[in-house]
Amino acid sequence: MEMLQEYVVVVVMAICLAVGFIIKHSITVIPNKYIPLIMGVLGVLLNIWVADGLITPEILLGGLASGLAATGAFEMVRNIAEKKE
Repeated sequence: MEMLQEYVVVVVMAICLAVGFIIKHSITVIPNKYIPLIMGVLGVLLNIWVADGLITPEILLGGLASGLAATGAFEMVRNIAEKKE
């Protein structure tokens, strides 16, 4: 798991977190089970954009890790908030 942390791009993760939050709470047509897939694809696309169109395995892995980390971060915060209530 620590190996993937070096690939997470904070800006991409933050954008994916915001988009995922909007999808989860505003667009009811998309089932929740597809949100991690959408975040993974969005993370890859954003990371390619941030890297000026360069496509390498590191860019792809960084995008996937960032998009999925956004999903995991949202779930972690939600679980912590539920425990406090």
